[in-house]
Amino acid sequence: MIAHPHASGDRKLRDFSHQINELTMAFSNPRPAVGANQNRKRVGRGEGSGHGKTSTRGSNGAGSRSGNRYKAGFEGGQMPLARRLPKFGFHSPHRTEYQVVNIDTLEACVSNGRLPKDQTITPDILWAAGLINRQGMPVKILGNGELKQKVAIEAHKLSKSAVEKIEKAGGTAKAIL
Repeated sequence: MIAHPHASGDRKLRDFSHQINELTMAFSNPRPAVGANQNRKRVGRGEGSGHGKTSTRGSNGAGSRSGNRYKAGFEGGQMPLARRLPKFGFHSPHRTEYQVVNIDTLEACVSNGRLPKDQTITPDILWAAGLINRQGMPVKILGNGELKQKVAIEAHKLSKSAVEKIEKAGGTAKAIL
């Protein structure tokens, strides 16, 4: 007689076979982790499936109807959070956003060879070295850290402290317009 697979006596056997499967899995025999692959929920396929009749949507209301979604932020008629909280502040639509590079980052990259010592460092060179993410966006050099190497830098903006530190190290700093 075959025992039911969920019977308590067979649990040890199943656990053991699971351990054996984990041990025998190798690069030559790949398989997904246990529980990673699950069958998709098929709704409206009869009462016996457990997902029949209302197809997991509940009895009434807009959520049970086809083609309807509550709009984002709708809280069932309760005053939404976006309307309950006070509004303040202002974001200028004409603001210029800069990509920031600090002096200490330039120092580290010049000393380890990621940036050239002998040629002018431009935003294109910074992008090629991976110091900025977006090529078309303006770059600003900030003065955080110390600069010991002589470098020539061209950027869209430079802070006063960055210009002082670059010139103190014997380099040149020029703003691109």
